[in-house]
Amino acid sequence: MFSMTIIIAILTAIVSITSFNNQKVINDLIFYPPSISRRNEWYRFFTCALIHADIAHLAFNMLAFYSFGEILEQNFKELFGDKGGLMFVALYLISQFVCLIPTYLKHKDDYHYRSLGASGAVSAVVFATIFLFPLTGVGLLFIPIRIPGFIFAFIYLGVTMYMARRGGDNINHDAHFWGAAAGIILLFLFCYGFSNFDPVANFVSQIRMYTGM
Repeated sequence: MFSMTIIIAILTAIVSITSFNNQKVINDLIFYPPSISRRNEWYRFFTCALIHADIAHLAFNMLAFYSFGEILEQNFKELFGDKGGLMFVALYLISQFVCLIPTYLKHKDDYHYRSLGASGAVSAVVFATIFLFPLTGVGLLFIPIRIPGFIFAFIYLGVTMYMARRGGDNINHDAHFWGAAAGIILLFLFCYGFSNFDPVANFVSQIRMYTGM
């Protein structure tokens, strides 16, 4: 039986590949704020995660999603039992919506703005996993050096905030930042609301072990 991670990745890949040569699919699914504010097409918050700019964009997002998603989903099943898979999907979908709220508020009347890709939801999965396992080595493609996840997270968020303020590169850095924040907040809500696991105490104990404090 396929995991929810694999199902989401396969569905995203199929729709994305279909859209590469089909402008109508892109137009129907892309995040276009005026269509939401004027025509109430709220589904675009979610459908834009199913399409990507090109094969490299798709591959990068789905590789990151699969690498971290399988770990997070398995731990959700251990923490939440039979509800683990559904809660993993909930984290992905809710984060996808939340990460685009600032973008929507900023561009709801901008007829030239469009956004696509699952980067915000993927960031949520990555950061929730890093918070659970902050000492796990994380690196970038083609760079053999791996650093503890919590250090990578601080660097990533710092760079993301800087790039969001600078702008001009056609990348929705705000979605990356707020997706990461949503993933951690939802992890807290799920753990404190549906289990006896304390993610903050777990995080602090691992950092202390790493620093020798």
